[in-house]
Amino acid sequence: MSVLVSLIVMLGMLVIVPAGLRLTRAPDLDRMRRLWPVFAVPGAVALWLPRGPAATALALGYALGAALLALHAPARVVRRPDPLLSWRTAPAEIALLTALVTPAVAATALVAERSGHPLFGFGLGILALTVPHFHFAGFAAALVSGLVGRVADSAAGRFAALSVPLGTLLVLIGYFIGERAELAGAVVLTAGMWTVAFLTWRTVRPAAHDLTTRLLLAASAAVLAATMVLALSWALGEATGLPHPTLTWMAATHGVGNALGFALCSVLAWQRLNHRTAHGGRTA
Repeated sequence: MSVLVSLIVMLGMLVIVPAGLRLTRAPDLDRMRRLWPVFAVPGAVALWLPRGPAATALALGYALGAALLALHAPARVVRRPDPLLSWRTAPAEIALLTALVTPAVAATALVAERSGHPLFGFGLGILALTVPHFHFAGFAAALVSGLVGRVADSAAGRFAALSVPLGTLLVLIGYFIGERAELAGAVVLTAGMWTVAFLTWRTVRPAAHDLTTRLLLAASAAVLAATMVLALSWALGEATGLPHPTLTWMAATHGVGNALGFALCSVLAWQRLNHRTAHGGRTA
């Protein structure tokens, strides 16, 4: 993996996922969140080792943690089926369930890439980029869209929450059946994330009572609007042959922007919003 991609993936493993699990406020995920470093640290170390048995073994440790996290999704459905039965709460719940399973997709790609073996016909370069994609366009995007969907209790909020799981699924299917399906996924995902950006700016940001939180929310919305243009242009180019950014350029722009500008700023902002709510209106 390149240094840039490895740094982005480390941010996802060590910061975004555990912070995101805290934002769910789900007691059943508390133990998983506390244990997460046990799996994430070996996974992060694996990024910097040469491909081979040692890197693969450490990546498998991360895959174990991601698999355990993914198992919380069906368990949550069994324990709490009611949110899925209401048209008002189902979209946000589906978004959360999507967030729980996407790190497992990233971890599967990581194990294959660190072992040096193509997976399902995909080369090592694509696998390396799949790892950050499913940490940020998967976990972070689904989580934040669900949070925004809960706050913005409207048709737009429900669309935003549902479009991210649907778009991510279509992109994943597109990996196997061709660029047209991947383009459809990119269109749905872009529409959903633009809606997330709009609702963050229009609904969530004005409700924040301190300047720092408002600035973090504003940054996440602005960056998200821009990075999704890049994602759409790349998918369109891949499907039609039109000129489009290279994967290296996408990693340096879309990837860095989503990791720092969207995911990190969003997580920090929502932590502050949750902290203010938990402490009776005071922000740390």
